[in-house]
Amino acid sequence: MNTKEYISSGIIESYILGHASPEEAGILECVMKNNAEVKTAFEEAQKTLEDLATAQAVTPPSDLKSKIWNKIQQEQTVEELSPSLPADLPEAKGRTENNTDIKGYQKNTPWKTYAIAASVLFLVSVGGNLFWMNTQSANQKEMALMIADKKQQDQAMEKMNRKIDMFSNPDMQMVMLKGVEKHAEAKAMVFWDKKTKEVYLNAEKLPKAPEGMQYQLWAIEDGKPVNAGMYTEDKDSRTALASIPNAQAFAITLEKAGGSSVPTMENMFVMGKI
Repeated sequence: MNTKEYISSGIIESYILGHASPEEAGILECVMKNNAEVKTAFEEAQKTLEDLATAQAVTPPSDLKSKIWNKIQQEQTVEELSPSLPADLPEAKGRTENNTDIKGYQKNTPWKTYAIAASVLFLVSVGGNLFWMNTQSANQKEMALMIADKKQQDQAMEKMNRKIDMFSNPDMQMVMLKGVEKHAEAKAMVFWDKKTKEVYLNAEKLPKAPEGMQYQLWAIEDGKPVNAGMYTEDKDSRTALASIPNAQAFAITLEKAGGSSVPTMENMFVMGKI
């Protein structure tokens, strides 16, 4: 794929709008460092989108800032409440001078007051425990999400580094496969090592294969399709699918799991000439 095809592929606009994958973003940044034409195209696209955003800008309501600040303060006030016994519990009535009736007998203990106090204390304790348990549960869920996100980022970085290595390898020929009429949005990229003749495939832009089906790569040699290997996600840009000595084009079809000896033409998704 030459420079003009790379610029017109839409990757620059996707990068600016934040839609590019980490791998695509890393590759574009690497290419811009070494290709002045791509860098110029990036700057022009960025300027165009900035001008469009400025023209469509909407001024927020004047009271929006105060509303947001008041909401934050209210949430902080709720979070800072700590379980405590209310200071205004009903006091026991009938102290010292009123503890005896006119006959000198001791009055009964105000058990209703103590019962209410115990109930309030119990409810406050339960509420405090529930608040603590909910906080702990939320923290654990947040930690699990952070760990999963970190793992995904590491995997994405590893894949991006592999692609950068392929882009910078002078022996690696890149062939862009574009979607055919029925699958215009589909895309894929073949990396063909001209020295070892090994073929690698990046097919992240293809729809997920249905259950029991699998994508198969074909090399077109002298007008005839040659099996170039079966694609799986774990092989993406990592494992060579086949060794192809000669080819004029590549194509991908959707076949039954395990592959086919001949391509199912009505199930062709992408194709690209060398």
